[in-house]
Amino acid sequence: MTEPYDLITMGRIGVDLYPLQTGVPLAQVETFGKFLGGSATNVAVAAARLGRRSAVISRTGRDPFGDYLHQALRDFGVDDRWVTAVDDHPTPVTFCEIFPPDDFPLYFYRRPKAPDLVIHPEELDREAIAAARIFWITGTGLCEEPSRGATLAALEARAGAPAGGATVFDLDWRPMFWGGEGGASGDGGASGAAAMAAARPYYEAALRHATVAVGNVDEAEVATGLREPGDCARALLDMGVELAVVKQGPKGVLAVHRDGRTAEVPPTPVEVVNGLGAGDAFGGALCHGLLAGWDLEPMMRYANAAGALVAGRLACSSAMPGPAEVDAFLAGR
Repeated sequence: MTEPYDLITMGRIGVDLYPLQTGVPLAQVETFGKFLGGSATNVAVAAARLGRRSAVISRTGRDPFGDYLHQALRDFGVDDRWVTAVDDHPTPVTFCEIFPPDDFPLYFYRRPKAPDLVIHPEELDREAIAAARIFWITGTGLCEEPSRGATLAALEARAGAPAGGATVFDLDWRPMFWGGEGGASGDGGASGAAAMAAARPYYEAALRHATVAVGNVDEAEVATGLREPGDCARALLDMGVELAVVKQGPKGVLAVHRDGRTAEVPPTPVEVVNGLGAGDAFGGALCHGLLAGWDLEPMMRYANAAGALVAGRLACSSAMPGPAEVDAFLAGR
């Protein structure tokens, strides 16, 4: 096997078609930009931009959009060897509307089934997964079979992870993938409670294998049934992780470690253009900090800064900052 990866992520990949006009309903948008997308993929890109050797486990359709995604991954320096094609399902496309500072509705085109949900357990390179310094999975990967079984099998393979290696569960709540309604987060409309109840047993199973959990308050509620950030963090620790990171939007981020360390960091102010990629930039920077062995407070400040930089830009993947950009941004605060 080659040298272990700093980071392997497993989850969504697709094409983001984002309007080049802001403050305009999708029905009135005339031009779009095409970008590599999918939260797990964006996290791998964000880490690669920070100098980390990263790879993605996912699937595309056997179509021109799939070809585009492979080329984009290579251009970003992300290994695409475990991104394979599915014959029966097209590469997913996601549209958004951009209403700064805090309204960015998403429209997922992932039916009848997204290729990234057709990852089978027997296809996994368990040796590479076990050897990675960080392995990252998402809640979406648990929503349907065979991806659910593959995600849990990959987590089981992490029993052989290197000492000090991290297994990160991005709580990544998308209620429409679980039979709910609503947008990218929130309670899922009238069917939100039922969607959360359907997801919770699988979140609990994943948390038993994870060492780090990261998500916003809505996402933490899916796993814990709680909404107060401190209560969520403590519940996530009780469910098995060593580090719980609860993002609180305009209130900043809370990180609590099993050893008693705590950091609560305010947000980094920025003029928001498109907030959709900020969480993925935060995730890639979090991985960078974990790999560097940083303490909680500087790691959260760095991750917040990376997220803020992307929130101030239109795109997600191509907007991910390099280390010099993050350092300069922090120095100017």
